[in-house]
Amino acid sequence: MDIESYLGLGLEKIWADDHAQSDAVNGRSNAEILDSLATSGDVHYHPCPEAFVVDGVPSGTVSRHKQWRSIAAYPDTERTLSVYLPALPDGVSSAEPLALLVCNDGDGYLSRNGSVRVTHVLDNLIHTGAIPPMAAVFVMPGVPASESDPRSPVAAAQRSMEYDSCNGRYLGFLQDEVLPFIAQTHAVKFAEDPAQRAICGISSGGSCAFTAAWFGPHVFGRVISHCGSFTHIRGANHYPYLIRREPRKPIKVFIQSGRMDADIITGSWALANQTMAAALEFAGYDYRFEFGEGGHNLRHGGALFAETLRWLWAD
Repeated sequence: MDIESYLGLGLEKIWADDHAQSDAVNGRSNAEILDSLATSGDVHYHPCPEAFVVDGVPSGTVSRHKQWRSIAAYPDTERTLSVYLPALPDGVSSAEPLALLVCNDGDGYLSRNGSVRVTHVLDNLIHTGAIPPMAAVFVMPGVPASESDPRSPVAAAQRSMEYDSCNGRYLGFLQDEVLPFIAQTHAVKFAEDPAQRAICGISSGGSCAFTAAWFGPHVFGRVISHCGSFTHIRGANHYPYLIRREPRKPIKVFIQSGRMDADIITGSWALANQTMAAALEFAGYDYRFEFGEGGHNLRHGGALFAETLRWLWAD
């Protein structure tokens, strides 16, 4: 499509920038996403067995950095960063580089009462040798320093700008600011091999994880997308075509969605993720697609999280 036609149809416009969530078209609105956050299809999904404390399994440590400020990528924003460092198995030196997992919307993955409980899963999988010793960095979206409410429309717009934008800015933010800060502060080294680095997220954080690997396969070689927002927000709806058109990138991709995932003006998440899976299949990617019965949440993804990590690190 030529640029004039694209602009003439208003395809460059972001619905949420100009409309309240409750604004309706054809009797439908983006507020319907709230109906997908907890659905009847989710009731049979529970945290995986590895998400619970097991006697005799040593626990890693978690440190929090609140009101941490980006200097270059997102100036004048504050966010919470958390870092998990594993209890090292016998014979593993603290000087050895660690595999890495980065989680967008980090607190949802970090919560020890949530659907995923990443730190417990890592403790148990590292202890059994199913995955290598691994650090995890949990990154919350930024909130403008002038904004006191992290749930405000201003904060939501900042999250969308960081997560939904289809460029390398967020990748650079992680690579140039977050990871060096964590490495220096905690005297830890991360593996340089992208096959030992994964990035994970839900919704816009899921499509953001794919974007980071798409623009930086030399940085992240593994992707976990839960209910990824491959819909018409800031361009991620174009990834299926780009996947088909571009030479295959050296990334391994896990994506998950469900029959009761979000279905609003900006798109159908269930259909969008099925279209992503079809594109990955067409282009010959090493991928896994799990399509269940649930909605727009981490219930299904959490039930599969240990198996997801096993699969990602299987080769």
